[in-house]
Amino acid sequence: MTKSQQGRHRERHDPHWIEWLTGLFSALLVAAMLGWLTWEAFTRKMTPPDLAVTVLTTEKTSAGHRITFDIYNTATTTAAAVTVIGRLTEGGRVVEENDVTFDYVAAESKSTGAILFQNDPAGRTVDIHPAGYTDP
Repeated sequence: MTKSQQGRHRERHDPHWIEWLTGLFSALLVAAMLGWLTWEAFTRKMTPPDLAVTVLTTEKTSAGHRITFDIYNTATTTAAAVTVIGRLTEGGRVVEENDVTFDYVAAESKSTGAILFQNDPAGRTVDIHPAGYTDP
């Protein structure tokens, strides 16, 4: 803080109590984050990717039929180049098969994608599942 005395400014040498409080709060926050990161580094077990697919919607588009889905990775390791295959079957016969590749599905996260089919999935069995991945 500055004080004006006969048109001259000079700095106060004693810090304001808010400066002390802000410094203390910041130091505690940094210490807590470092403690949490250290705890995670030593206690978290690395598990291989565990992928699961949930179908969200089916809708008609100008290109055919779009089936939107979420892909979940519940493991602590990221999966790269994740291939998801979608099949339309009728009476045990595969009517159409398409796939989509995700660049990655991060650990403990979900991604959303879609598979496009030329044939109408109504009245047919839709099977969408992860087919493979690589380690990043």
